[in-house]
Amino acid sequence: QVQLVESGGGLVQAGGSLRLSCATSGRIFGLNAMGWFRQAPGKQRELVATITDVGFTNYADSVKGRFTISKNNPWNTITLNMNNLKPEDTGVYYCNAQRAAPVPRDYWGQGTQVTVSS
Repeated sequence: QVQLVESGGGLVQAGGSLRLSCATSGRIFGLNAMGWFRQAPGKQRELVATITDVGFTNYADSVKGRFTISKNNPWNTITLNMNNLKPEDTGVYYCNAQRAAPVPRDYWGQGTQVTVSS
């Protein structure tokens, strides 16, 4: 099992910045990727950013140039730096970890609220 605990959410004005962190514990050896997803009220959960075990990153078009995902080695913590926040960034942000073998598996944190006021 892998445990994920998010921190760093809060209320910020449009144009401001926040940093989210996700601390991992448990069987983190062999994780292939980690990332952040978000869910706004009444909407489906969507990908925000991911990072692989070798450092490749992927971002949603809506956050490119504003958000940066990073990790330390091996997988103790991942961070999402969010700049120039917009009201449409509001939602619950979830940390995710993925393992491909021996059985594909997704792990999720409990989520942290991010609210951007206009």
